[in-house]
Amino acid sequence: MRAVARVLRERLRGVLHLDDPPWRIAAALALGVFISCTPFLGFQTLLALLLATVLRLNTAATLTGTWINLPWFMPVVYAAALWLGERIVDADGHWTLALLVGSTVLGLAAAALTWLLAFAVMTRRARRRPRRPPDGEREPA
Repeated sequence: MRAVARVLRERLRGVLHLDDPPWRIAAALALGVFISCTPFLGFQTLLALLLATVLRLNTAATLTGTWINLPWFMPVVYAAALWLGERIVDADGHWTLALLVGSTVLGLAAAALTWLLAFAVMTRRARRRPRRPPDGEREPA
């Protein structure tokens, strides 16, 4: 468990060092978190790669967001999604529709929260980091 948490921390730190603008990194993370809430286990990584490519978002950040929903969180996430979906739609025993609707709503909320937090962290970090001159230019002496 500690090893997985350490790897996740390292991956999130790596996202902080990407060269994309903060809003794009936040969008890639948010997309990944949305995908992690979907019930498409086994296809989430492929879906993340496909959507990151189509939307021209950073693949590493999208995958990091996707892999945040670790196996021991999944039962809680899917139980909450099912509970939420049952309250939104009258599924009449069709739990798959309730799960799909609930995971979509939960995923959108989690993605929005992820975007806000990631954007705030990235912009604060960008303001503290010294600006580098464009390639080919020298810094003033």
